[in-house]
Amino acid sequence: MDAQGRGRADNIDPADQWVLNPNTGEYELRLTPSAPQSGVPRPRRGAPAPGAPGGTRTASGSRRAAPDTAPPDALPGQRRRRGAPEEPPPGRRRGRTKPKKGKAKKVLLWTGGSMAFVLVAVSAAGYLYIKHLNDNITSVSDDGASTGGFQKDKAINILLIGTDKRTGKGNTGYGDAGSVGHADTNILLHVSKDRSNATALSIPRDLIVDVPDCPTKQADGTTKVIPGTKGARFNTSLGQDDRTPSCTMRTVTELTGITPDDFMVADFNAVKTLTTAVGGVDVCLGKDIHDRDSHLNLQKGMRHIEGETALAFVRTRHAVGFGGDLSRIQLQQQFLSALMRKLKSNSTLSDPTKMLDVAEAATKALTVDSKIDSIGKLKDLGLELGKLNPKNLTFTTVPVLDNPADGAVKKTVILNPSKAPQVFEAIRADVSFTAVKKQQKATEDARLKGSRSAASDIRVDVYNGGAPGGSAQETLNWLQNTEGVTKSSQLGNAGVTLDKTTLEYAPDQADQARKLADLMGLPASALKPGKSEKNAQGLPAIVLTLGKDFKGAGVPLTAPTKAPAVDSKSTADKVQCAK
Repeated sequence: MDAQGRGRADNIDPADQWVLNPNTGEYELRLTPSAPQSGVPRPRRGAPAPGAPGGTRTASGSRRAAPDTAPPDALPGQRRRRGAPEEPPPGRRRGRTKPKKGKAKKVLLWTGGSMAFVLVAVSAAGYLYIKHLNDNITSVSDDGASTGGFQKDKAINILLIGTDKRTGKGNTGYGDAGSVGHADTNILLHVSKDRSNATALSIPRDLIVDVPDCPTKQADGTTKVIPGTKGARFNTSLGQDDRTPSCTMRTVTELTGITPDDFMVADFNAVKTLTTAVGGVDVCLGKDIHDRDSHLNLQKGMRHIEGETALAFVRTRHAVGFGGDLSRIQLQQQFLSALMRKLKSNSTLSDPTKMLDVAEAATKALTVDSKIDSIGKLKDLGLELGKLNPKNLTFTTVPVLDNPADGAVKKTVILNPSKAPQVFEAIRADVSFTAVKKQQKATEDARLKGSRSAASDIRVDVYNGGAPGGSAQETLNWLQNTEGVTKSSQLGNAGVTLDKTTLEYAPDQADQARKLADLMGLPASALKPGKSEKNAQGLPAIVLTLGKDFKGAGVPLTAPTKAPAVDSKSTADKVQCAK
């Protein structure tokens, strides 16, 4: 057996037995007559997408009314997988279709949070779909702190956590050997709804925050509320007082107003094993670095790093920048960009042995929430993230200031009260930090240009699609009694939950939609050209669905149209040198 425990028999590398069939474009495993046959079933193809939720429609095409209430929140259960055997049994392996050059960027994706996206990348490539990879994955409950899991038709927010836990061979020499595993590396990855861009927002471990109370499911099925702490370091949201990743999720929501869909957690071993699996990555140093604390000794220039050296690189802080955690964050962002470029390179994609090594290392190093606890689910997530172009992936950091309470020796930071809220709002509004959405924005803005009908001519059906209970009736009363939109109806719950309010209309109703947008204070992005529906009288009506962003009848729903300026920003396609 080799070091990766992949089940090699008679010292034969399975990758050497893979042959590309020119007729099918797939790798096929050619076994010798004496080779053992696998008991693992053949990989399953992707399952059909689940049906879209929603209310029913009547024969006339109108939506059936439902109570005007906000959708209830569900509390998911908790489940932890057992670890995989040290050496899975030998067996038959089968590759998926070999990536074609023109589709490479859709097959693999960038990585973040020390290693979390590596597994997603491998899943998207689809080289391995074997049971023991599922068994490798450890999952824990999100304790109701998430949105309930990512969805293919919505923006995606993944919380990536790198812990300082020192378990595992060769990790006892780093820092605090008795650490319970705090949240030392934290990245909130936001992927736009249209998958054209993404923002990776680093959250400093020494940021002072309020950690909220955290309901946490115990092994016996009961729920324990771990008391919150005001004015604590962000990294104590995990590990401290038995806090789980779900508590870090709640802390992120409290801090940014953004609720993560899922989380992924990795420890020190992830950086070492994954960089070794891909054959190392290339980073750039603007000066010689000799750091006794992280054990990093590298000379200026482009350097190839893996294993222990890669771990030392992402842990270095005293020898770069101002010698603090903010400087280390920039190194980590540079490392993740380099890892992404390596994963997307042909040298990785075209090497079955390397892909096997990456998959094995990644699944053993990863802890995820129970909503994405299988290769199949991670594959679906990977396919969504794989649509990203590296040049539209922006790395940035939460804007902060030195904590004045520290005195002369600065140890912690606080939010920059003028800049941080703008960054959070831009992410919530799905605004790109690159120029990728300029054409889309121009198209949206054009929807508000043109004639307006009279308020009395607007025929609209109002639904509640995630706003507080009673919002649809409140809006109806305001439209009829204050704005003169007398041809309006309130039809209760839409049967779907929307993050943002939408206004759907047919082409010949554009003048009504523009007028209603003016009255409601709706941004251009809320207007959705399409089809109208028939109201209770059988007449065509535009459809106003109030989303989670609804602030009250008559309160404008303004959203930022461009990202704010940030102190530091980089994109994943470019090499930057650490200084």
